[in-house]
Amino acid sequence: MTAKRIDGKAFAATLRASIADAVTQLNTSHNLTPGLAVILVGEDPASAVYVRNKRKACAEAGIASFETILPASTTQDALLREIARLNADDAVHGILVQLPLPAHIDAQAVINAIDPAKDVDGFHVINAGRLAVGQPGLVPCTPLGCLLLLRDTLGSLAGKHAVILGRSNIVGKPMAQLLLRESCTVTICHSRTEQLSQETRRGDILIAAIGKPEYVRGDWIKPGATVLDVGINRITRDDGSSALVGDVDYKAASARAHAITPVPGGIGPMTIACLLRNTLEAACAIHGIAFTL
Repeated sequence: MTAKRIDGKAFAATLRASIADAVTQLNTSHNLTPGLAVILVGEDPASAVYVRNKRKACAEAGIASFETILPASTTQDALLREIARLNADDAVHGILVQLPLPAHIDAQAVINAIDPAKDVDGFHVINAGRLAVGQPGLVPCTPLGCLLLLRDTLGSLAGKHAVILGRSNIVGKPMAQLLLRESCTVTICHSRTEQLSQETRRGDILIAAIGKPEYVRGDWIKPGATVLDVGINRITRDDGSSALVGDVDYKAASARAHAITPVPGGIGPMTIACLLRNTLEAACAIHGIAFTL
């Protein structure tokens, strides 16, 4: 068996084209342009790249982009004042604070200062609560991207056993809530899970989000399973070359799985596409316009 390669890059490109069309229609019919504000604190190189990619994606989709770059020495109070300013700005429909933040800033306090209606990352405690109880709200981008790829690959997810490696508020927990909505049976595994490989072998769907390069071995995977690899890790090979790899041993997993996402080119492009989707959805909701995509 050789697994089908789930092309997240191609799917994301199609989604972004649909978003661009919807943004054009929104501007034409309602004279409304969605706006996304991104705040970057400090000079983390990876974060700077992410911000640049988001700016480019916004431009391609016709979404207005606003950026605030603050020094690493910025106080928490100063950051909260900037968020309050953006909360009150009618041109801004989505606010994203690039993580990680400097150690002296309480990230959760900052996230919860964002207007939940503009919380396009879906991390605010109110949006997390809405997701948990099945009410409408903005959903974290990476889990949403995973869900869209799963639906495209498998159709109905009802009745399937999904195993999630990782229990973070960013991926693991919201992913579990989304899959429960799809009538999956869900198991969450983490660093304290005993007999981990036995648990993963039970999954018709396996989602790896633990941040450990190539940690998941091929024989951890149920034959015929669908594997989504959320991890992105830079490693140095024995020959001195560097490479980006996921949390799953792709080659070994491909010999057992039905379908699998590559790294790069799998989940990563979906995350940015879903950020644009959330910004469009937020703009529509704030102005009382029905959201369809």
